[in-house]
Amino acid sequence: MEQLAIMGGTPVRETPIAYGRQYIDDADIQAVVETLKGDYLTGGPKIAALEKKLCEVTGARYAVAVSNGTAALHLAALAAGFGEGDEVIVSSITFAASSNCVLYCGAKPVFADIKSDTYNVDPQSIRSLITPRTRGIVAVDFTGQAVEHDAIEAICREHGLVFIEDAAHAIGTKYKGRPVGSMADMTCFSFHPVKTVTGGEGGAITTNDEQLYRKLMLLRTHGITRDPEQMVHPTDAGWYNEQVELGYNYRITDFQAALLLSQLDKLDRFAARRKEIVKMYDAAFQDVPEIQVQREIPESETTRHLYILRLNLDRLTCDRRQFFDALRAENICPQVHYLPVYWHSYYEKLGYEKGICPNAEAYYEASMSIPLYYSLSDEDVLDVIRAVKKLIEFYRK
Repeated sequence: MEQLAIMGGTPVRETPIAYGRQYIDDADIQAVVETLKGDYLTGGPKIAALEKKLCEVTGARYAVAVSNGTAALHLAALAAGFGEGDEVIVSSITFAASSNCVLYCGAKPVFADIKSDTYNVDPQSIRSLITPRTRGIVAVDFTGQAVEHDAIEAICREHGLVFIEDAAHAIGTKYKGRPVGSMADMTCFSFHPVKTVTGGEGGAITTNDEQLYRKLMLLRTHGITRDPEQMVHPTDAGWYNEQVELGYNYRITDFQAALLLSQLDKLDRFAARRKEIVKMYDAAFQDVPEIQVQREIPESETTRHLYILRLNLDRLTCDRRQFFDALRAENICPQVHYLPVYWHSYYEKLGYEKGICPNAEAYYEASMSIPLYYSLSDEDVLDVIRAVKKLIEFYRK
């Protein structure tokens, strides 16, 4: 509030705008209610219907719906066979789950730097980190922009690596006309409420590999199967099931699946509106020298989950924290995505040190996300732009 007094005392808006928000309509509510009134709350037909729909949306042969995006990453890492003594190269700017899934399996995350203009993982950094112990890559479609598939896939082919694409931000994005979810060995999605479509929680893994699919389906449900072909002691007894692997309870419920099915019916609409908002922001900020606009590679037709405001701090009299707090005082609520994963105190205890990914660290010091979601009105977007430009004018050197 001190900042408000300095700047005249009247915020741009009377009510706050969050950086992200779900959109739920009557069709979504009806889909959930119908399922709640039905015979199955979990383990029912909505799960298979959701997986079929995800295959249609992504172009993948198989989809496995799970409880959340972290569960998706964990199962993908397990199915890839990562284990003790292995190294897996991971994007450095991402939510911790992208790396934690490697630790869950006993393997070691190795952090690759980002490109300073796209904010996505740099294939050259990936290549420089490969050792005889490298088993795979977890590459994040940061903000929804597709990673450089051609370059990463070439590295994987050359070195025999498993490519896991963390597409938590990227449902609806395409790379060279191909939907994200149809290209990597396994692609993981998240359906948290701030994502483009939501199930409240929920996640999924898509793949074109039948063997990986069967492994993922088994691991999702305790490693227990009713399939005689997977059993060690098969029987035709109708009651019999057998645990053949150490798996997990990562199941999604039918009412979450019902919500996601309804949300996916609106994906094209959601994507189009997000693109409109991004265009408004880009047009407003592209000629403001105090702001760097994220570069999008031409191969990516992006459904953006986040819009990053990166400050050119050498042109301003403030730091990122001051700008962030001042924007909140204007009732525009930004967020920071993300702390470089290895800066977390847990990773410090594992021996990771600052300085290993200079582009990621420079990005973090100057960046924040501003509001981007389907139900933002044009007036809301203009309020965000007005607030940002007001602060730029105030802090300009």
